[in-house]
Amino acid sequence: MARRPLPRILSSGSAQIARSREIARTAADSATDVLHPLITVSRGLRKLAASARARWAATPKERRGPTLFLVAACVLVIALMPYGPLLALVTLMGAAAWKGRVRPVVRTGPDDAEIARLKGLYEALVPYFSVPEDPAPLFAHGGDWSGVFAEYAFDGDGRLTRLRIAYPPYFADGEPDARARVEHLLHAKSGRGREYRFDWDEEGNRLVMSVLPALSTTIAAQRFVTVPGETVLGFTDADAVQRTVPVIAADGTEDAPAVVWRTGPRSTEPHLLVVGQPGSGTTSLLRSIALQALSHGDVLVIEGGGTGEYACLTGRDGVLAVECGLSGALASLEWAAHETERRLIAANRARQAGHPAPEDTRRPLWILVDRPSILGHLAAADGRTDPQELLQVPLRHGRAAQVTVVVAEQFDSAETLSETVRTHTRARIVLGPAAPEQIATVLGAEPHTTPTPQVPAGRGYARLGNGPVLRLQVPATPDPYDDATSEAHRKAVLDLLPERRPATAAAVGTVIGSAPEPAPAPRSEPDPGPAPLHAPVPAEG
Repeated sequence: MARRPLPRILSSGSAQIARSREIARTAADSATDVLHPLITVSRGLRKLAASARARWAATPKERRGPTLFLVAACVLVIALMPYGPLLALVTLMGAAAWKGRVRPVVRTGPDDAEIARLKGLYEALVPYFSVPEDPAPLFAHGGDWSGVFAEYAFDGDGRLTRLRIAYPPYFADGEPDARARVEHLLHAKSGRGREYRFDWDEEGNRLVMSVLPALSTTIAAQRFVTVPGETVLGFTDADAVQRTVPVIAADGTEDAPAVVWRTGPRSTEPHLLVVGQPGSGTTSLLRSIALQALSHGDVLVIEGGGTGEYACLTGRDGVLAVECGLSGALASLEWAAHETERRLIAANRARQAGHPAPEDTRRPLWILVDRPSILGHLAAADGRTDPQELLQVPLRHGRAAQVTVVVAEQFDSAETLSETVRTHTRARIVLGPAAPEQIATVLGAEPHTTPTPQVPAGRGYARLGNGPVLRLQVPATPDPYDDATSEAHRKAVLDLLPERRPATAAAVGTVIGSAPEPAPAPRSEPDPGPAPLHAPVPAEG
């Protein structure tokens, strides 16, 4: 049977349709070119109208009347001016044309240099994310990097700032060593000198690497909005904690995410250990804690370094003593141990009698010990008791007696810390540059970020108990008597210091290298309960 030819209209219909589309596209392009100025002006007028509406909505109600009167006066003046309406129309059209101009096209894909960097990173990850037995590996030499790098971002210098990696399910992402190898490689290939955070999603087999912005160093010592029993140790990332504190920074008032340490009878981390490098800000942190503690309690400072960093606290109201010598430190710590026992006995007798605890047992007592290893070395050379042994009672029973101990030491002397100090200081802070292994030794867990070799003073990591490891920036609290301190920081610290007590034999300022007399027992109301078991004795020497 012979095939019948198609009708002419059906055989030539596709060609006619194509020609019609081409004619319509040409006509639309011509019309767009002719009407382009009108389209630009119309787009600009819409944007100007939207800006005017937003400005009017943002204007307070009490200012809308004067604003409306001012606009009406301007319109009246323009209407009465020669050629005023014409000039106003030309100005409006010019502003609309400028506002409605076509913006430059934003580049959405990576350029050649960024593609080369992604390819190199993909090839470097092949030995870590592939095995010979995999029939269809995600990572293979010469493979497609776009299938595993689902999300990426670069900075102005062409370095990666964010990368989302899909890795095979058989990768041992639960082993810390395997994770550390991949993190070390990504850190080296993406650029050193920055702090990276690695978020592992074991369920979805995804790894997100992101560059963390530097923590602000513009927050200085000030009155923080806290309740008694809360101490602001520093500030961290916004997504790391759920609480913010209003602070005054260099740019004005803002809400900063704070690392708040809770002390007292209900605290699970009643004591703090701070370890850092020389010049890392450990003394500044202890000074900040002392200024906050003086608002609701008494402070006893033991300075092993003997550099006079706490001289600004000497003789202040609430400061029991600032001891730099061995004899004064031993006498003060011995009194602190007996004071802890006295508080426990007084509180126990009050509970047995059905009465509330005496007032003097509820006032917090803070013992700040800076560089105890130096005092321990001096005590061993002189055949005397190590000051850390006298901290056993406050460390073990301080939570029930409202006694808090803060110990600061440097990395080179951290091994001299006693077992009691290591066991009972569950709140830990590491300041200054340190290797991940050093940080893990102090905090009990490695940070989820890569420490940088150069950090400002007061920068480090904090971990409260079994909580996560947080980045930390300590508020700037320098020595106000130091000539290198800026005037703004000096005034901030001096404004927080309590008033000085009248000069007495027990409150004479500590002289570096000497052993002053220890301070008397904490101030309290007359208590009908038992008297203190022991009071400070005069220092030797």
